[in-house]
Amino acid sequence: MRWILHALAPLSCLLGLASAILKDGRPHANMMPMPIFPTIEAPYLASTATAKATVTYDTVYYFDQLIDHNNASLGTFQQRYWHTSEYYESGGPIILLTPGENNAETYYPFLTNISIFGQIAQQQHGAVVILEHRFYGASNPYPDLSSESLKVLSIPQAINDFVYFAKNVKLPMTNGDQLGPDKAPWILAGGSYSGALVSWTMVNNPGLFYAGYASSAVVEAITDFWQYYEPIRQYMPANCSADVAAVIAYVDEVFTGSNTTAIDSIKETFGMSDLTHLDDAAGALRNNLWDWQSLQPTSGPNAQFYKFCDALEVKDGISAPAEGWGLEHALASWGAYFKGEYLAFLCGDQSVLVCLGTYDATLDYYTNIEVGNSYRSWMWTVCNEVGWYQGGPPEGHPSIVSKLVDTDTLYTQRQCVLMFPDAFSEPPEPSVATTNSRYTGWGVQADRLFFANANRDPWRDATMSADGLGILGTLLQPIFVGDGFHCSDLKVANAEADISVAGVQTQALLSMSSWLGDWKPSNST
Repeated sequence: MRWILHALAPLSCLLGLASAILKDGRPHANMMPMPIFPTIEAPYLASTATAKATVTYDTVYYFDQLIDHNNASLGTFQQRYWHTSEYYESGGPIILLTPGENNAETYYPFLTNISIFGQIAQQQHGAVVILEHRFYGASNPYPDLSSESLKVLSIPQAINDFVYFAKNVKLPMTNGDQLGPDKAPWILAGGSYSGALVSWTMVNNPGLFYAGYASSAVVEAITDFWQYYEPIRQYMPANCSADVAAVIAYVDEVFTGSNTTAIDSIKETFGMSDLTHLDDAAGALRNNLWDWQSLQPTSGPNAQFYKFCDALEVKDGISAPAEGWGLEHALASWGAYFKGEYLAFLCGDQSVLVCLGTYDATLDYYTNIEVGNSYRSWMWTVCNEVGWYQGGPPEGHPSIVSKLVDTDTLYTQRQCVLMFPDAFSEPPEPSVATTNSRYTGWGVQADRLFFANANRDPWRDATMSADGLGILGTLLQPIFVGDGFHCSDLKVANAEADISVAGVQTQALLSMSSWLGDWKPSNST
């Protein structure tokens, strides 16, 4: 299934956001891909070692969560969670994680020791819990995703879900009703958006969670997040970067001009003649770049992003030099690849206008309010609280993305109005200042909070390792950076493929061991 969307790239660890699904089972293309947990396929479960007994990881448990933490009289809803105590011994930690903006039911392999969470549990004799985020999957306070229902979807409500769960859950294990944060050390963990939730929760509730693990945590909300493409531009093959930049510069020059013949020629070259709006055509080219977020150290040469660069840079079996082949070849080869192969991959049986167009308010993408439409839930958070709009860079900065889709053109913001017309009468300005003030963003200071970041992560510049930030880790708030991609440190297989990722995981295990050795229950003296 294709997980590319209309306005932006999902944040989740590895591209895969559960977005608005079309009738053929595909989400819309041309939305910027969002945050998401890396997917661990079930077959890896065979590698889980030293389990005490046969364990069923996919059993679903339910917790009565408050609908509104500001108004308990509204009652509760059933929030799903998954759990294992296979490594647990008395005194061990409870590791709580959420895949964030996703249906959580496919993430139960993260309970096992093929993930860093399972590794921590095995080392520290702990239990692991996966809690589904409100308004994702089957954890919904209300039976639809209307704007009225989504009023109780917010960062504060999500944070309070963790707090209320930790204080009140009766875990399905021996003495499971006697393992609250006052009696056992709880470790809050996550990656990408849910990694940010770790930081934000520990700032908002100091001392409740004894430790935290935040992978590729986008702690800083940023409205105009053009920096998303910078790690891609910096680390993609130099010849591919040069040629993409040349094509984008040409597209912008033609699309902002008046030569209709040249404009129509570009649209035809890429198979997008039916698109009415030029910003949609220019914005659609970001899809090839969003494939970068799916890369991991274990990705082979057949990964979609590498196929794209090979299509541009390999000619007659010869690779282009670092400066690329130049505009003429790059435009023709990118167009041939996009039109002849990629569009079918991206859109399936959908027309280009339906698949890539963003102006028709009647599209299912905008009107589908059914429970399970994860992209709608995520866009509510994007439009209201975090921004992270992924457009072109400031004038004069090297660019691989069209300036027709930047914040000045309101390309993403106007889609907030189309998706939530009863909430927004005009393109909204997300309350990023409030989010950053409330949770301190890059200024976080929390004891026993481990940050794991990556050089090649397109979300890097919203993390504690953003370019030019210069924040140094400490013993109680370490920051370790590997040479991997988005949330690479979450999978043990990535450490086996990249020694720098292995180093991050080793440091995390050492930190957790050191910190947990000092923990005492709150009634101890």
